[in-house]
Amino acid sequence: MAVGQRQNRLGMQQVLGASVLLLVSLVCVAEGTGRTLVLLENINMRETHSMFFKSLADLGFNLTFKISDDPGLSLIKYGEFLYDHLVIFSPSVEDFGGNINIDTIATFIDGGGNVLVAASSDIGDPLRELGSECGIEFDEEKTAVIDHHNYDVSDPGQHTLIIADNEQLLKAPTVVGKQPKNPLLFQGVGMVADPDNPLVLDILTGSSSSYSFFPDKPITQYPHGVGKNTLLIAGLQARNNARVVFSGSIDFFSDAFFNSPVQKATPGAERFSKTGNYELAVALSRWVFKEEGVLRVGEVSHHPVGETQPPNAYTITDLVEYSIVIEKLSNGKWVPFDGDDIQLEFVRIDPFVRTYLKKKNGKYSVQFKLPDVYGVFQFKVDYNRLGYTHLYSSTQVSVRPLQHTQYERFIPSAYPYYASTFSMMVGLFLFSVVFLHMKEKEKAE
Repeated sequence: MAVGQRQNRLGMQQVLGASVLLLVSLVCVAEGTGRTLVLLENINMRETHSMFFKSLADLGFNLTFKISDDPGLSLIKYGEFLYDHLVIFSPSVEDFGGNINIDTIATFIDGGGNVLVAASSDIGDPLRELGSECGIEFDEEKTAVIDHHNYDVSDPGQHTLIIADNEQLLKAPTVVGKQPKNPLLFQGVGMVADPDNPLVLDILTGSSSSYSFFPDKPITQYPHGVGKNTLLIAGLQARNNARVVFSGSIDFFSDAFFNSPVQKATPGAERFSKTGNYELAVALSRWVFKEEGVLRVGEVSHHPVGETQPPNAYTITDLVEYSIVIEKLSNGKWVPFDGDDIQLEFVRIDPFVRTYLKKKNGKYSVQFKLPDVYGVFQFKVDYNRLGYTHLYSSTQVSVRPLQHTQYERFIPSAYPYYASTFSMMVGLFLFSVVFLHMKEKEKAE
């Protein structure tokens, strides 16, 4: 009896332990969404950039603030990422604390983590090295973007407090949101993109009169960046859909630049009560931390027209209907994606069919005739558009030739052969009649 009670007690303890473990795991998953590590140059930046950090908190991100050289810093523990996103607001850092270094951050990006980096003219080697890993090359320390035609009236005289307008922004609302009506204020280091890296996005470029050089030195060599090749803000979406944004100006995200009046130092220029930096900063943070431009594949189905289930194998020239559900993340909820440029390919080695999908009843679908070629094919949707995560769906099917009972009894293309056969039969019959008639006539004579 005692043994039975002990076994029951042990069983209840195991069930209770499993329940607690499940509850803890669910809580961890719930709290895991939006875990963001913010590395600061100094603790005062929490005050000088409070509006930006508040916007992140309002979006639901769980922010953890650390000084960039804190010896207890850690991104990865026991092979697991401790955070989903990383913000680096420490331009002049020479060495990160703890176990964080450039290799760790690169591993974080390779694992799907998202990173927002803000630099300045006092940029240190770690940020420069991180930029090189992502196809971005920063200019030298103490350099700045200079524009003698587009600078603010409050500029002290070096023309490094420059003004950018909407024409210099990337034409991608998913990335930059609604283009701000007010001009943008920028002061910081310039960047150029690796021309061999197609994943880099020129989010905000300099004007045609801008360049990057030392503000207090005469120009004795060709500048690092000239004209629109000079990047003020750049982005990267890796092939694993991880996102990185580099800003050459940490002041771009400051409360002072958010609330600063702005006016070009040209006669008759319009004065604005504040900049458009806040709107762009919020839009960039939503994109880089995957609150915008995130797509996923829902239900995928295919079957012959008039049926509801797919067969074990299709037959050549079958009329097939294919449908796919594509959803977009919007304000934390998955809603149907609205697009008119989604294509379907029916591929063996090369595409045999390529056609647009049409939206119908919340699904994208199309009907088409299979090619007169048998083999192993794939229904493939490969959607890659600026600002959106890469969407890929592949479904493999077999296509067999016609069975012997499925061929037409009379093939129209063979009618000449049929005619020749019957004409030969008729000719043989007439020849036989004539031949026999002549033989009978000879006998009678």
